[in-house]
Amino acid sequence: MKVRAVYPGSFDPVTNGHIYIAERAAAVFDEVIVSVLVNSNKQSTFTVSERCEMAQEALKHVKNITVDNFDGLLIDYARREKANVIIRGLRAMSDFEYEFQMALMNRKLAPEIETFFIVTDPKYSYVSSSSVREIFSFGGSVKDVVPDFVFRKLQEHFKK
Repeated sequence: MKVRAVYPGSFDPVTNGHIYIAERAAAVFDEVIVSVLVNSNKQSTFTVSERCEMAQEALKHVKNITVDNFDGLLIDYARREKANVIIRGLRAMSDFEYEFQMALMNRKLAPEIETFFIVTDPKYSYVSSSSVREIFSFGGSVKDVVPDFVFRKLQEHFKK
């Protein structure tokens, strides 16, 4: 049986930490769908198409990864995509507490879908999309935590 995993997130923008988790997931599962969340309650820096484009570029070297987007309940999306597993990345214990609660809720809604936690490389443990955006907007360097093309996208966006 093929195991299909969904790795959801806002990816606003995709960071080297996200890439690390996706690559690790691709090494474990037959197929991985990196799914960009469309959250109408949240103001994103980049459009969903820009975020998908950045994720596709960042992960084009991994053959068993595709990029998609979704809105609504993750469980509904996972079922629609016939995914058996949800991937969640962990940076710190605070991530675990939140992700553990979400995994239990998802198990209640869809017991047939497992949640699989992947711990990031320690060199990315402090990196988040929101910190990247904030640091960059104030002129700080984020060049070592995002791919070059994402860095260029940040430059383009914050020039406006």
